[in-house]
Amino acid sequence: MAVKAGQQILGTYGKVWWDGEEVFEVESFQASIKAEREDVPMPDTLSVDSRIKALKGEGKLKIKKVFSRGLSKLLNAWKNGEDPRSQLIGRLKDPQTKNKQSERVVIDNVWFNELTLMDFELGKKLETEFPFGFTPDDVSFPDLIQE
Repeated sequence: MAVKAGQQILGTYGKVWWDGEEVFEVESFQASIKAEREDVPMPDTLSVDSRIKALKGEGKLKIKKVFSRGLSKLLNAWKNGEDPRSQLIGRLKDPQTKNKQSERVVIDNVWFNELTLMDFELGKKLETEFPFGFTPDDVSFPDLIQE
């Protein structure tokens, strides 16, 4: 079956919500789960197999610099020895696709790994990146795009 251009989802229509608030200045959003593996030598052969020993969730949220989103909240919590957790929701819904379906991921128990206090370059549009981690058990897909 050939895929038509109108079936291809564009990231242009992606949206992100951070603790229930839509991030209108989102530039990009990426979340993935990495399988941490260990080698398992196989008996009577030179082959080495592999098995999963843990799963690790990580990603990054990149936003256009419009205002100081999250800066004070995270910094103050960290300075007080706190490790705040958040919820991120990502949604893809392209109005040009045939069935106008959407895909939505809900990621709970999100922690942030780095906080950029300031970063700029003359003549360049500014963006802020928020690298994050999460537990794979706290991920769900309320909506998936069907054939």
